[in-house]
Amino acid sequence: MTFSSEMVLAWLASIVWPLCRISGLLMTMAVFGSRLVPIQVRILLCLAITLVVAPVLPAMPGTPLFSVGGFLITIQQVLIGVAMGQLTLFLTESFVMAGQVLAMQTSLGFASLVDPMNGQSAPVIGQFYLMLATLVFLAVDGHLVLIRLVILSFDTLPVAQQGIASLVYRDMAAFLGVMFQSALLMSLSAIVALLLINFSFGVMTRAAPQLNVFSIGFAVSMIAGLFILWLTIGSFTDHFGRIWERIQELLCMVIGTRCEGGVGGG
Repeated sequence: MTFSSEMVLAWLASIVWPLCRISGLLMTMAVFGSRLVPIQVRILLCLAITLVVAPVLPAMPGTPLFSVGGFLITIQQVLIGVAMGQLTLFLTESFVMAGQVLAMQTSLGFASLVDPMNGQSAPVIGQFYLMLATLVFLAVDGHLVLIRLVILSFDTLPVAQQGIASLVYRDMAAFLGVMFQSALLMSLSAIVALLLINFSFGVMTRAAPQLNVFSIGFAVSMIAGLFILWLTIGSFTDHFGRIWERIQELLCMVIGTRCEGGVGGG
């Protein structure tokens, strides 16, 4: 039995182009795209998912793999995967930002750790929120939802030289504002409470100038910050659910489908 070069290239294209889209997703999405996951593990996971789903995917275009058109198709597949994975980073980074705001307001910003996501130093409260967001993301099967959507995207957004519409990229950029809003809403109650505490210290300073507010204000702000953090941690899953639902809606818009109320994860 002989195989022509056209058959080999067609089979190779049916593996390479889905692999590019799936790899773009797993290389940038939350948890799996972090530096904590070895790149060898991500590559093997991408290959395993691609080989499993390749037989059930729609037929690939007849464009030769090693051509200008094939190169453009490859770039589009990578962009689609990266765009989907990047949205999950907006989810986790919103909680990191909320933790940083709380840390700066509660005088806990001095305690910092290296952020494993980007290698930069970040307040420990932001890392604590990142850990919680990661655990909740895995608990609601967010990674499975992403894999399901990227497989569905081959039907709604077929492999071709035309990728995501430019308006969708604009909506993704606009979602950065939603990320800042979510971080602010999560830390707003703590900001208001600590503002009242600082205002009280200001009144005390005017009433008793000889009182060394700086010596006791730092300790009181830190203790109050820990107490406020304990009070606000109960609404963490509610904030996560609202942001995750909006990200799922945006993901469905990226791949050109509708998923009212989210796609669910199990």
